[in-house]
Amino acid sequence: MADTIITVQGEYELRHPAERGALRLRVSYEGPVRNEVLALTTQRQISLTSELRDLHDPQSGPVVQWSSDQLRVWGDRPWSSEGQRLDVVHHAEVGIDALFSDLTALSDWVGVVSLLDGVLVDGVTWSLTEARRQSLTQEARRRAVENAVAKATVYATSLGLSTVKPLALSDPGMLGDSSAPGQPPQPLFARAVSGDAGGVSLALKPEELTIAVQVHARFSAG
Repeated sequence: MADTIITVQGEYELRHPAERGALRLRVSYEGPVRNEVLALTTQRQISLTSELRDLHDPQSGPVVQWSSDQLRVWGDRPWSSEGQRLDVVHHAEVGIDALFSDLTALSDWVGVVSLLDGVLVDGVTWSLTEARRQSLTQEARRRAVENAVAKATVYATSLGLSTVKPLALSDPGMLGDSSAPGQPPQPLFARAVSGDAGGVSLALKPEELTIAVQVHARFSAG
């Protein structure tokens, strides 16, 4: 009697608390006088980047990396409700990014700067360290293979078959079937979005991140 071919998908998920928080904020002002708008934006940027510089330490944190965009300045003439062009309104804006390794320090700092005039917090992206992500991914892959073997064994015994032998193992979509192409496992990032620029203090609560792995496996059972 020919062996029965069993093809299964193994999967596994691991969760781990976030270890890094990437903050994105903008300094933005507008007004009728270009120089005043530019000066306010520049002063606020200098103040914030000075604080980040003091907090920066690539090894011990709490800020392990930070950067600031180039300053953008432009003007436009809005329309009134009566359909008339109004005087020019000048705008100035600059973005600032900071990667925190100390999430308590991140929450405290955002709680302070989000109350400042001209500061808009776009959000925080949570992540793991690269070493942690690789370690969890390797463990999830091993567990996903074990899950595939367990599934195939259950299917085989349900058919009255006792011997299960592996024939092929791959990422999803690489066994020549119609499965969707596999994607490399990545953490699912939680994102915390700020309130408006009027000064709403943020309570940042990092969520656990998920490493999800899927594998496709083919077995013969006899």
